[in-house]
Amino acid sequence: MEPEVRGAGRVIENPVSGERIVIRRSGAETGGALLAFDLFLTPGSHVPARHVHPEQEERFTVLEGRMRFRVGRRRLLASAGETVAVPRGTAHWFGNDGRDPAHALVEVRPALRMQELFETSEAMGAAGHLPGTRLPHPFQLAAFLLEFQREIAVPGVPRGLLRALLAPLARLAQR
Repeated sequence: MEPEVRGAGRVIENPVSGERIVIRRSGAETGGALLAFDLFLTPGSHVPARHVHPEQEERFTVLEGRMRFRVGRRRLLASAGETVAVPRGTAHWFGNDGRDPAHALVEVRPALRMQELFETSEAMGAAGHLPGTRLPHPFQLAAFLLEFQREIAVPGVPRGLLRALLAPLARLAQR
């Protein structure tokens, strides 16, 4: 059995969203300053929900295809050669808006545990779903949001309130 690749070259596939991520530079390789990766989206694929990175900036440079973004209240279309920056703490969503695959270079600063978040999402997606959906079980999702609260949050919900609501569900996930 080959050892898992953790740095550059690591491939992460999220079966829920259809995202394929290929790590270019890991947080470990940049002293935590940057996570850089190629993002591939098949037509129609997108992140599951609007979200916020409380402590990180995310920058998308579209290399091929066309991507649709919602950044705060703005709706944007970006084609090859265009860059969309998402400031930390800004609610956003993105997806492939074209008939062809989309490819973007994504840079996340600072890296924090974003690669681990992606790896955990991949494992959750492979583990199973709520019947009739592509979504993970709510108990797993609660544990995930608590584990990665520096990297991802629910827009408009204060951190303390979210922790209070999710903690009981996360405990159930551990059983």
